[in-house]
Amino acid sequence: MPTITPATTEDLSAALKDASAQNRTVTPTGGRTKQTWGHPIATDVEISTKNLTGILDHSWGDLVATVAAGTPWSAMQAALAQHGQQVALDPIFPAQATVGGILATNDSGLLRLKYGSLRDLILGMTIVLADGTIARTGGKVVKNVAGYDLPKLLTGSFGTLGIITEATFRLHPLPQHTTHFIVRSAEIAPLADLMTAILQASFSLERMQLRTEALAYALDLEFATLPELLPEQEQRLRTLAPTLSIDATTAAIFNAREQLFTQPAATVLKITAPSNKLAALVAGVAALNQLPDHEATCVADPVGIVTVRLTAAPEQVTTIIEDLRARVLGIGGAVVVLATPHTSDPWGPAPAAIDIMRNIKKEFDPQNLLNPGKFVGGI
Repeated sequence: MPTITPATTEDLSAALKDASAQNRTVTPTGGRTKQTWGHPIATDVEISTKNLTGILDHSWGDLVATVAAGTPWSAMQAALAQHGQQVALDPIFPAQATVGGILATNDSGLLRLKYGSLRDLILGMTIVLADGTIARTGGKVVKNVAGYDLPKLLTGSFGTLGIITEATFRLHPLPQHTTHFIVRSAEIAPLADLMTAILQASFSLERMQLRTEALAYALDLEFATLPELLPEQEQRLRTLAPTLSIDATTAAIFNAREQLFTQPAATVLKITAPSNKLAALVAGVAALNQLPDHEATCVADPVGIVTVRLTAAPEQVTTIIEDLRARVLGIGGAVVVLATPHTSDPWGPAPAAIDIMRNIKKEFDPQNLLNPGKFVGGI
């Protein structure tokens, strides 16, 4: 499959006009860190954004920046950090994953607990539609409400509606000082109670994750606080959990979700569910390790997202996925297969709004050229 690497939005527009005229299907790519997400497909041409890089505008006084879509996430963050600012989002593989790819797959991390999801941070976009039309939507101010909110629609659309070439973000100050702790328990209930207590208390919490370990459960915490206030924060934490093991650690502990993707022979699932079901889901994953030839571990975001790595025989993996989907669907959640060495439906049952989604696809891409079949319901 030939690859085109445009240097500007206009070049990308010309490439899509040519593909549209020849009725050629297109796969948009960035850092290629999430190419396995969604249905596997084959298209006629690949259009890469890797040459569309850099901070195009940084209004640091207004906490707003516009970034080219091919910019690696970590490179963008490093540039913004020179002014003590950030896009408050921590996706996986930040050194390779690009701004456009992260938007297209709606990847996020634990910072969403404090700062909101990716859709809350995006203010505007430049996109190129399947016929080559260049569309600029949103704005460079935080309170821009004119017209439809297309940035939210494009976020998480897996490149099926258009190719993002620029994005404008709402920024936040970088915390100057952070400290990190691991709280361990042989049972999950004390950690679930501690999570609730921390969220209800006035801690300066930046991130928190609940995960499985070999012989225990762990709750990882990141606080943003002045150095002189650290002893008080730690003492308050120990007062809330007097019987639990609490150890200092580093920010590297929050790479745990990314590490779930580093074992090629494993299946990786994303489970979304109400946050009050989080502890039960994590305990259920841990229980899989008691079955013969099963290995399971997970990292849970307090907002209700659990990433699971599972190793088992193909037929066992299929059974586990089907069972999880039936259970999670009953509580208003979903199970998506992000990576697997086995044959599996990544999306599961189509959502109730699938007809609306298909009509939107037809409006944006009537020839069905962009990532056809990649998304949920074969969109």
